[in-house]
Amino acid sequence: MLETYRPREDILQSTTLWSFPDRGDWATHNNKYRGNWSPYIPRNIIKRYSKVGDMVLDPFVGGGTTLIEAKLLNRNAIGIDINPEAIKITKQNLNFKYKTSSRIYLLCRNANNLDFIKNNSIDLICTHPPYANMIKYSKNIEGDISLCSPDDFLMQLKIVAHELYRVLKANKYCAFLMGDIRKNKNIIPLGFMSMKVFQETGFLLKEIVIKEQHNCKSTPKWISKSSQYNFLLIAHEYLFIFQKPDPSICLDKSVLK
Repeated sequence: MLETYRPREDILQSTTLWSFPDRGDWATHNNKYRGNWSPYIPRNIIKRYSKVGDMVLDPFVGGGTTLIEAKLLNRNAIGIDINPEAIKITKQNLNFKYKTSSRIYLLCRNANNLDFIKNNSIDLICTHPPYANMIKYSKNIEGDISLCSPDDFLMQLKIVAHELYRVLKANKYCAFLMGDIRKNKNIIPLGFMSMKVFQETGFLLKEIVIKEQHNCKSTPKWISKSSQYNFLLIAHEYLFIFQKPDPSICLDKSVLK
């Protein structure tokens, strides 16, 4: 039986700098799924930008961190991943007894086609996509964007962004965590490139949160390389909070009488 279903310090973040040295191990949360995010992040997003009974969508479900928090916080949720292994792991992580009113749906699908979800039906999107091919989550699954070069990744992300915009309700929020990557000792600002993709889709940028990285397993390897080749270790990620505008509200007041 699980001993705890919530963090020891359940504090809602109030600034644009988030740091969680204790990555979180309540309920079934763990760091076994490579690259998954700290449960503190989706917990904060879900608590701030949704209410009990809302429908939360995670189109890159991974190890199920977002869905675990949705279950604990009494939100309904849809989890999607193109990798059947991720769906299997998420099912296992959701298999714990907890008194909740939430309904959870898991589907092995490509996030670039959400035709099974109605227009304007999702209350919150909360997700942590791959950072292009920095971590490859499969060997040859067609459509897996973790196999894409940064340029191809951004092209595919644009398709996903349009689908997310379509299914999200007006005035509701879409939040995703993205990090920069390094190639040939130079930075590729994948975070801001991804941000631009969502802005060009029509989303309004509400917040940019800087999330400090802790306990990165690859750090010892990269400390040696950074010293050898004289570059800085990437110790932050970006959490972008977007809002879908209400088309019934004219934002350009200059055209009003």
